[in-house]
Amino acid sequence: MTPADTVAHLSPERWETAGRLLIRKALAEFAHERLLTPEEEDGSYVVRSDDGQTSYRFSAVRRALDHWQVDAGSITRHRGGERLPLAALDFFIEFRQALGLSDEVLPVYLEEISSTLSGTCYKLTKPRVTSAELAEGGFQAIETGMTEGHPCFVANNGRLGFGIHEYLSYAPETANPVRLVWLAAHRSRAAFTAGAGIEYESFLRDELGEPTVNRFRAVLTGRGLDPADYLFIPVHPWQWWNKLSVTFAAEVARGHLVCLGEGDDEYLAQQSIRTFFNTSNPHRHYVKTALSVINMGFMRGLSAAYMEATPAINDWLARLIENDPVLKATGLTIIRERAAVGYRHLEYERATDRYSPYRKMLAALWRESPVPSLRDGESLATMASLLHVDHRGASFAGALIARSGLPPTEWLRQYLRAYYTPLLHSFYAYDLAFMPHGENVILVLEDGAVRRAVYKDIAEEIVVMDPDAALPPEVQRIRADVPEDKKLLSVFTDVFDCFFRFLAAHLATEGILEEDGFWRTVAEVTREYQDANPELADRFRQYDMFAPEFALSCLNRLQLRDNKQMVDLADPSGALQLVGTLKNPLAGH
Repeated sequence: MTPADTVAHLSPERWETAGRLLIRKALAEFAHERLLTPEEEDGSYVVRSDDGQTSYRFSAVRRALDHWQVDAGSITRHRGGERLPLAALDFFIEFRQALGLSDEVLPVYLEEISSTLSGTCYKLTKPRVTSAELAEGGFQAIETGMTEGHPCFVANNGRLGFGIHEYLSYAPETANPVRLVWLAAHRSRAAFTAGAGIEYESFLRDELGEPTVNRFRAVLTGRGLDPADYLFIPVHPWQWWNKLSVTFAAEVARGHLVCLGEGDDEYLAQQSIRTFFNTSNPHRHYVKTALSVINMGFMRGLSAAYMEATPAINDWLARLIENDPVLKATGLTIIRERAAVGYRHLEYERATDRYSPYRKMLAALWRESPVPSLRDGESLATMASLLHVDHRGASFAGALIARSGLPPTEWLRQYLRAYYTPLLHSFYAYDLAFMPHGENVILVLEDGAVRRAVYKDIAEEIVVMDPDAALPPEVQRIRADVPEDKKLLSVFTDVFDCFFRFLAAHLATEGILEEDGFWRTVAEVTREYQDANPELADRFRQYDMFAPEFALSCLNRLQLRDNKQMVDLADPSGALQLVGTLKNPLAGH
């Protein structure tokens, strides 16, 4: 591939289309977060730039939860009576004050926007697959077929650090098979931890296969080193070429790290970009790797210190689910992070605090594959797919409903019982909250209907908000001090505002299910859960799912303020950007 070939997707026509789609999203989400205040004029809406000289006009439908459904084709840009072409980068400069973009953040944010637009241009070159066709596809065809990314964030595919050839090699939408690089890490600086019943040597043989393990050990013995002194760590190829081979040069030179070469299995990058699904052996574990690129407000590293407790936290949660009849009845399972390995660079540790990206450059974990748990007739899809809309405007959720043959409200009810009821029970019974966005949940489907949900990304994302909860010592890390008035935002924000808001809008737009019918069904499933668990009545009153309104927690505001670390990990709830309230769509039901 020549240098020119790598940018063949960047044509004027595709750039114009990508820019229009991104400005549509920016107008919708910035209006939702009350960064921009559209005014009604002559039957359409208008917003004006910081200096008042440039205006954007568009038509939109306003839905529940103050959701702005902007018609991309209607957007026009004007200045001084003249109509101007849309230009996405100009948009953010024109509204930099309204968006709170500092001199420091603005150019980096523009780089993230440019990268996101470039990714959209690439996706526009892919063969057009309808949602109905995708609904017939396999797990990884659906995973790599997603086009939007996170529904709330405008700059949601920044991936700062990837060059274009690396984007083409490692982005999930390019669906290129990847072989991981493996390092041997000296045990004096590395640690392997695993869940109950897992032993390092046999686990490694199961994951790599005997021939690969023998080949890697031969590399060590060939250098006069004892394989028993080392642990094997899988590494993202980008991380090896761009970070570890340079930043950890001392460790390589001293023999603390030895590069063993590539493994034999091929993997596909998942929507989370640093997690890989084994396509050579789908029953083998996912591998999640450290990746020192900035994407959506964070450097996507993995902490060696965090890895140590990861398997224990997963085992604890798996036992809790197994022993809870309500959760078990919903069919909920988790794919456990069964083993983890982390490397501590002692000099960087002395030079930094525990949140530094320099401490998150070399670690990995192995997460169970959901494939072995499938029964006859069942298939898998990332929950993010429910918000996917094809080039004709048809949603993946609508395609699943059609395939199931169920009335839309019945399809929705089955989905809610599988996904939403476990979240309610975890909160009310255990003060336990997940980060249950679309990329963190896998749906188990049968003929288009949702049979059960699989939660993932457990150890880094769950939180117990009860300061007095009896937690084993190795699980204490997941305890967080969350103010009473913010606890239920784990459902209102993460589920209602960041997922159901979009799903309801898509189904209403297609005429599949009116918004009122959507939220009435959510209310019915909420009541159904509460009626079945009267022993929690005091908690239901204390944390009211039917309250008239709840605080609007704004995600883009976090990224616009600091796009390198948008949340203080030491105080996640303290970082929330709360701006006014939203009317609760359950309140009327």
